[in-house]
Amino acid sequence: MFQPLSVSELTQQIKSALAGPEFQSVAVEGEVSNFVHHRSGHMYFSLKDSKSRIKAVMFRSRNQRLQFVPANGDTLIAVGSIGVYEPNGEYQLYVDLLFPQGIGELHLAFERLKEKLEGEGLFDAARKRPLPFLPGRVGVITSPSGAALRDILHVLTRRFPGVQVLIIPALVQGDEAPASLIAALTMAQKTDVDVIIMGRGGGSFEELAAFNDEGLVRAVAASAIPVVSACGHETDFTLTDFAADLRAPTPSAAAELVVPLQQELLENISSLQKRMADSLRRKIQTDRRYLDKLSQSPILQRPDSYLNQLRQRVDELWTGLGRFQRHQVVLRRGKLHAAAGKLEALSPLKTLGRGYAICQNERGEILRAAEQAQEGDTVHITLHKGSLSCTVEGRET
Repeated sequence: MFQPLSVSELTQQIKSALAGPEFQSVAVEGEVSNFVHHRSGHMYFSLKDSKSRIKAVMFRSRNQRLQFVPANGDTLIAVGSIGVYEPNGEYQLYVDLLFPQGIGELHLAFERLKEKLEGEGLFDAARKRPLPFLPGRVGVITSPSGAALRDILHVLTRRFPGVQVLIIPALVQGDEAPASLIAALTMAQKTDVDVIIMGRGGGSFEELAAFNDEGLVRAVAASAIPVVSACGHETDFTLTDFAADLRAPTPSAAAELVVPLQQELLENISSLQKRMADSLRRKIQTDRRYLDKLSQSPILQRPDSYLNQLRQRVDELWTGLGRFQRHQVVLRRGKLHAAAGKLEALSPLKTLGRGYAICQNERGEILRAAEQAQEGDTVHITLHKGSLSCTVEGRET
């Protein structure tokens, strides 16, 4: 007896089976029917042929990059993965990319690789470096027999005559072109060039395929020297354009972006020289006027007169200082006499001179009453002149 599965369990198993790699990143061609562009921004439709039909959904985050709006009856190529919408138990195509019929395998591979490398951050603007303002030497990687090289050299020498150019030849078309371009780019890293122009003239999408090679794109992104990509015409885009530090619409435009116009630099230098000379001339004139003003000052005209005034001022200060010192001596002598008089009046010697005496016990305490001493005690009596040591024989209180 087998164990039955619930509908949800069966749906889960089907979903797991469809999650395998063979159902991921598949390209399906079919006619659009039942197209609905929901107000949420998501697109719901079916792809059908003469025998079968499959439901498809392209979410808003994906369809915002579309250059067209699908319509019923259009034959399209949808790239995406197969999954299961569990509530209805239906499998459907979750679309990532959508192309008109006839886009071709090369275009599909281009979009897939672009999305992959973009997800890795190889195209981020933050990692791109500015070009040197005035490169000492320019490296050019292209076909030595192509018109692109002639255009680049013509523009470089016209804009900046005498600029040093290092030409590194490489194949720009065919199966061997990617390896040749990578080898040339690797060689350029060992030179003293300040910037690299890499590209070719215009061509079909297939002819520009070498510049969409994954290995070359990664080599451009890893270059230690700034790279300018110049592949094809203004409307042509390759993956090296996105990985390079700067994309030029044409080889000639790349040369214009790499070196400045020498005549403009010379004019700027001439203008700066004139401004510097004018500024220096104004500075000299200002300093000369200031020097003339100083030379007319009385101090420089008659320095002895100024010195005589200073000498007289010193004499006045010296006389004033002497007068002040004498006044201070007289003032302090008066204060000293007054203090001495007060001290004389309060001195105990003055009192002793009038016949009084100071009586102290053996501990040095002053005796002010007879009861402070006992018979037989020794007392010390200080007189105006000298002192006595006496024994108490009697007392009267």
